[in-house]
Amino acid sequence: MSTEIRDIENVVIVGSGPAGYTAALYTSRADLDPLMIEGFAWGGLLQQTTDVENYPGYPDGVLGPEMMQDFRTQAERFGTRFITDDATKLELASEPGGAHVVHVGDEQIRTRAVILAMGAEPKKLGVPGEDELAARGVSYCATCDAAFFRDAQTIVVGGGDTAMEDALFLSKFAGKVTVVHRRDEFRASAIMLQRAKDAENIELLTPYVVEGFEPAEDGSLSKAVLRNVDAGSQKELPITGAFIAIGHRPNSQLVEGQLEVDPNGYVEVIGRTTKTKLPGVFAAGDLTDHVYRQAVTAAGTGCMAALDAESYLRDTPVDAEAHWAKIPERVEATAESAAS
Repeated sequence: MSTEIRDIENVVIVGSGPAGYTAALYTSRADLDPLMIEGFAWGGLLQQTTDVENYPGYPDGVLGPEMMQDFRTQAERFGTRFITDDATKLELASEPGGAHVVHVGDEQIRTRAVILAMGAEPKKLGVPGEDELAARGVSYCATCDAAFFRDAQTIVVGGGDTAMEDALFLSKFAGKVTVVHRRDEFRASAIMLQRAKDAENIELLTPYVVEGFEPAEDGSLSKAVLRNVDAGSQKELPITGAFIAIGHRPNSQLVEGQLEVDPNGYVEVIGRTTKTKLPGVFAAGDLTDHVYRQAVTAAGTGCMAALDAESYLRDTPVDAEAHWAKIPERVEATAESAAS
């Protein structure tokens, strides 16, 4: 199959979700005619979420996929164009005004600016029942879902600060929270660990690992099967909620070696902006955020990325030589036209 090369785009948004669609909305309304490579799994993690009750503007709550469709429809209304496919490679220019190249299969798309919104994926335990019971009792976001587990028996799996923060937040709603950790020692800071120990309805259970989750007759989570790491014995813990807090994995593979990332793979931005070290390249959403990881904060940084991109495009002259360098026949045609 021959490789197709398009004319230069103003801005290409790689990834979707709240950050990507908000960036698309703002760049569309700024008449930048954005092109979004939204991916086959468009909508991000919210496509895997049931009820969303903490996003402003939805007083009665909304299903995650429905909210993402609303975001997409609003961006499309103002002119965003979509490619429902995955970006396979990025070639990011290092000079202001240069052309970045986004590969989608055999197609190359050249653009003056790129907004990266590929998000992050929660790390999974990889045990039986985990995927089947996702959004049916198994969750990866206590801040998002804790309110659905009032007076319930729940567990948090993990041993770091995130696990302790999730347990403490969850303890405001759940009847009991059991923190399950594979070692007797925790990676959490001393202060966070002590706060968890001091909470009346939090129990620390070590050294145990989760072997699997089992459903009730209605298909919702009913129990966790645990194994003692030292003794090898098993126990069943009746629960209706399980929160996995073993970390996230940012989808930054496309920019490895081109952009600065932190030790965990999150793309680093400059100060309180969405600018990266490369001119015309901006990053937003969970790709850069290892702290909040909320739809509303992702949408906020999507807005910021769009405004940063608009300023860059307004203030940065086009480097015509860089734009046409990959298309020699067009360079020759331009030269011939100028000569005549």
